[in-house]
Amino acid sequence: MALALSVAPTSSSSSSLLSRNPNPSPNFRTTHLNFGSQRRIYTINPLLRSFKCLQSSSKDVNASPFSISAIASSSQTTELVPHKLQRLVKEFKSLTEPIDRLKWVLHYASLVPPMPESSKTESNRVMGCTARVWLEAALGQDGKMRFWADSDSDVSKGMCSCLIHVLDEASPEEVMELKTEDLAELNVGLLGGERSRVNTWYNVLVSMQKKTRRLVAEREGKVPSFEPFPSLVLTAHGIEAKGSFAQAQAKYLFPEESRVEELVNVLKEKKIGVVAHFYMDPEVQGVLTAAQKHWPHISISDSLIMADSAVTMAKAGCQFITVLGVDFMSENVRAILDQAGFEKVGVYRMSDETIGCSLADAASAPAYLNYLEAASRSPPSLHVVYINTSLETKAFAHELVPTITCTSSNVVQTILQAFAQMPELTVWYGPDSYMGANIVKLFQQMTLMTDEEIANIHPKHSLDSIKSLLPRLHYFQEGTCIVHHLFGHEVVERIKYMYCDAFLTAHLEVPGEMFSLAMEAKKREMGVVGSTQNILDFIKQKVQEAVDRNVDDHLQFVLGTESGMVTSIVAVIRSLLGSSANSKLKVEVVFPVSSDSMTKTSSDSSNSIKVGDVALPVVPGVAGGEGCSIHGGCASCPYMKMNSLSSLLKVCHKLPDLENIYGGFIAERFKRQTPQGKLIADVGCEPILHMRHFQANKVLPEKLVRQVLSCESKR
Repeated sequence: MALALSVAPTSSSSSSLLSRNPNPSPNFRTTHLNFGSQRRIYTINPLLRSFKCLQSSSKDVNASPFSISAIASSSQTTELVPHKLQRLVKEFKSLTEPIDRLKWVLHYASLVPPMPESSKTESNRVMGCTARVWLEAALGQDGKMRFWADSDSDVSKGMCSCLIHVLDEASPEEVMELKTEDLAELNVGLLGGERSRVNTWYNVLVSMQKKTRRLVAEREGKVPSFEPFPSLVLTAHGIEAKGSFAQAQAKYLFPEESRVEELVNVLKEKKIGVVAHFYMDPEVQGVLTAAQKHWPHISISDSLIMADSAVTMAKAGCQFITVLGVDFMSENVRAILDQAGFEKVGVYRMSDETIGCSLADAASAPAYLNYLEAASRSPPSLHVVYINTSLETKAFAHELVPTITCTSSNVVQTILQAFAQMPELTVWYGPDSYMGANIVKLFQQMTLMTDEEIANIHPKHSLDSIKSLLPRLHYFQEGTCIVHHLFGHEVVERIKYMYCDAFLTAHLEVPGEMFSLAMEAKKREMGVVGSTQNILDFIKQKVQEAVDRNVDDHLQFVLGTESGMVTSIVAVIRSLLGSSANSKLKVEVVFPVSSDSMTKTSSDSSNSIKVGDVALPVVPGVAGGEGCSIHGGCASCPYMKMNSLSSLLKVCHKLPDLENIYGGFIAERFKRQTPQGKLIADVGCEPILHMRHFQANKVLPEKLVRQVLSCESKR
């Protein structure tokens, strides 16, 4: 597969490409790539419109390098890309039988001349195609694009031939304006409906546009100063780290045996279970991952599974559970263990200081209480609260508005099911504002689907029901995860320029621009949007598919979530590569890095950095001690990094803490009461139990439905 960091042909390489065929003759074009009528349609090329997806609105000479100024003059003529595409679509539609369409594509594949072996390089590979596809591009002196392609599959070669017919000799603007959805009608109707083959259309187009973007910038002398993001490249033979941050990550992938042995011995001796979040420091994760081979009661997962794993460990005889995460996670573990009857099992945090979370803090702010009070005045209402909030927040919220928790992987289905069971419902989601906005955007996209497509997402919904629920779906607009907030415009622009043809992963908490980019990639099976577990499963699936193909390949994944995920990702990839005979496969994990340097903030609250109503004492970045990159902050949570290996070992060695030296590390039970006089621990667990019922039965529990409807009856 193409290495997305590779640069499109430079001026010299462009010249060499053109020298192969500096002035293609009309006969060559007609014989080789003419798919329709022999009559060519010429028209006056309209004045170049603004290069929408590339051009900066700034007039500064140092602004975005992606403008095109004088590549083609308005006096030049060309056969417009839309006309070519419409003719091609008409030809395909005239063939009603899938086998005839397939033969048609294979016929055009036979018209494509073979690409020289010297051009079949890794940098010319198109990522994401089932077959191997190579693409070259050049920007001619006339300001028009030229493309060459080849594949070891005749079907893929035929698809490339179609796209070259549409875009060869087009202006860069025309190439960039073509959207992947414009190709939707070019479904070649392969027997068996192989979706991965159909995606060849889209992936080749994205590669064409990437090469065009770079050639335009090069022609205008405005090549951006973007440097590659740090990355880890994995093969069956080892790991290569690119960039300082990647080198720091790689350092801990192979921990010292003495550290692993020390941890395993104390866990076994004192029957201690460990539940850790994916976002842990790489040193901790490296040791825990190695220790898992010797002690089964270690789990690294997302926040939902942590409490379940703790219960499993308690059932297996663990007397203590150590929690490596933020405080709401240890609260959840303590409460769920109590619910399961394991009150005597001790639960320990990794610090005697508060291990905070910007999202959890946002949900504890007065603004969130005001948001819920508005919800309580609009029955029937359901509060869908993100699991990443404190038990206290869940309890207070549930007494104001009937509440169910959700995760990033089940939130969409939770909301759809709620509206299906209670059609007149109003849903209030919180506290993550980016996730809320992304959920609304997803439902808005569903209004462009057919009833059948919507039913495939949820069988009880249709176009009418989706349109009906949208005005009754609200989200809190002042809550942000400080890690995912870093995936903003600057990071997205670098991804578009350097990694648009890579596999893109994004947590549902990222800002809308990153979300949209990953959703576009998802449509062509080159991306995933969801939870940390969804991201891990996606990477595992794509690597397994490449292993099964058993050809030389380079897969590149952009990690659109907290960088701590890398340890689990590397473990999965190494396992797949180690079990494969394919020694040629390379898998690269890329860490997007923000150039916004982050540091410790002033103790003076008036000067501290705020996210919504929450003042942050420290935020990720080099100056903040995270060592992410010499270029600035990265997606690394400072609160999660308060869970150190030394703290874990100190706590474990001291258990049972008879002298109460580590009393501040205990995850205490909530003994305070709610405004209605109930225990916070009891009320706060109920929204979690509602979610567990939904996960097990695919419907909201009757108890929750009664709570919602009883609030309406009291109005």
